[in-house]
Formats: sequence, structure tokens, C-alpha cells
Amino acid sequence: MTSSYPTLAQALAEALVDVLWFIEGCEDEQMDPDDAVKVQEGFAHLVSTLSNDQRQELMDMVGEMAAAETNPARREFLEEFPEGFGLIADGPEQNQE
Repeated sequence: MTSSYPTLAQALAEALVDVLWFIEGCEDEQMDPDDAVKVQEGFAHLVSTLSNDQRQELMDMVGEMAAAETNPARREFLEEFPEGFGLIADGPEQNQE
């Protein structure tokens, strides 16, 4: 069986975005809002530990996903993803490399 993803990083990025998209769309009855925030904050913390090159690589992958997305709501989510999840460096606390 061959993968539709050229790299493991791309497969994992797709899976991660799918999880965060699911959480974003959950109603309070489907997922505890506090748990949803914990997952999102955990991802934001992980992003804060990435190098600039790693953040750029993830932003590029998400940009490619957005360009290929046919669902308008999901495309908007993907377009807002870099800023919403801390991929865009916003100060000196971001790792420099």
C-alpha cells in the first residue's frame, strides 16, 4: 500500500489539523470546552518550541492544504491557522534559528 503523503511530516500535519478542526467544530455536548482548550493550548505550546524553520515548514504545509481545500469553512480555518495557533512569530519569545 502506498501513502498519499510524500513525507511523514505531511501526514502528521494533516492528522493534526484534522484533530484541531474537529475540536474547533465540537459543541459543548460533544467535548468538554475545558478539555478542548487544553488540547489547543498544548498545541500552541508545542509550536512555541519549534525553530523558525520548523514553523515555516508547517505553515507551508497548511498553506498547501488551504489552497487544495474545497470546503469554504475548512479553507477559512486553514487560512487562519498560522495566526490562530501561534505559528506566526509575534515577539522575541519565539525561538530564533
